[in-house]
Amino acid sequence: MNDKHLAQVGVISKPAEPRAIELVEKIIPWAADNQIRLLINDHIDQRLPGIEPASLEKIGAEADLLIVLGGDGTMITAAGVVAGRGTPVLGVNLGTLGYLTEFTVEEAMSALEDVARGDYLTDPRMMLDWRVVRDGVERGAASSLNEVVVTKAAEARIIDIDCSVDSHHVTGYRADGLMISTPTGSTAYNLSAGGPIIVPGAEVMIICPLCPHTLTNRPLVLPDSVRISLRLRTRSQKVILTSDGQVSLRLRAGDLVEIRRSEKTFNIIRAKERDYFEILRTKLKWSGK
Repeated sequence: MNDKHLAQVGVISKPAEPRAIELVEKIIPWAADNQIRLLINDHIDQRLPGIEPASLEKIGAEADLLIVLGGDGTMITAAGVVAGRGTPVLGVNLGTLGYLTEFTVEEAMSALEDVARGDYLTDPRMMLDWRVVRDGVERGAASSLNEVVVTKAAEARIIDIDCSVDSHHVTGYRADGLMISTPTGSTAYNLSAGGPIIVPGAEVMIICPLCPHTLTNRPLVLPDSVRISLRLRTRSQKVILTSDGQVSLRLRAGDLVEIRRSEKTFNIIRAKERDYFEILRTKLKWSGK
C-alpha cells in the first residue's frame, strides 16, 4: 500500500504509436476524475483536450507517477528520466517482448485505479554507474538499467580487455567485446550473448564475454558489492562503450572503465497477479508444464 496522493502524472510514449493515443484518451478523464494534472511528452498528439505538453526533464522533475506506453526501449528511456527520484513507473506494453512493461493495454485502466487508491507494489530494479577515465581524467559517466558494453566496431578485429574485480585480476579477454549486466538486463543483450537469466531481485552483476576467442571464457556472476574495472589494451581499432544501447563513447587504448552498483533504482509497479516466472514462460515461449 502507498498513501502518497498523486497530484501530477507524467506520460511517456513510444513514438508514432496510435494505440498510445487511444489509451491517453481514456487516461484524460481518469485524471480529471481524480483531480490529477497530466504531463504528456511530445510523442502524443498535442491536440487532445486536457493535455499539457512537457519535456522529459519537466516530467522527471514533477511527476508523482510515470506512465510508460511502449516497450522495453521506452522503459529504458524512462529510466534515464526518473531513476534515482523514487518515482513509481507503470509500464503498458505496446511493444513485442516487453519484459519491463508489466501491464497489457486491457489491464492499464484497472491498474491506474489501483494506483489512485494507493493499492500497488513496486519492484525496485538495480542500476549500474559507470565512468571512463583517460590519463587520470574522467571522460564520461552515466547510469545504466540493463548493461554496459565495450565492443568493437563492425569492421574491427578481436579486441583485448583486461578485467579486474576490486583489487583482483580476473583475466584478459580477447573477444568481440565484454558486457556487464544487471539482473534486469539479463533478459536483454546478455541473453542473446549466452549469458544466464537472473531474477530481478538478485543482488548480482554479470560479466559476459561476446564471442570470446577462448571458449573457456564463460559468463561470471558476481555480488553487486564489487567494483569491476576494464582496461582497454587494443590499439589502432575502433572500440566503443555503449550504455543501454543509447549512450555511446569512443574508447582509446589504455582507457579505464569502472563499473559498480548505483545508488539509483528504477521502481517498476508490479502486476499483483503475475509472477516473474510467468513472464519468462510467456515471453520465452517455454512449453514445459
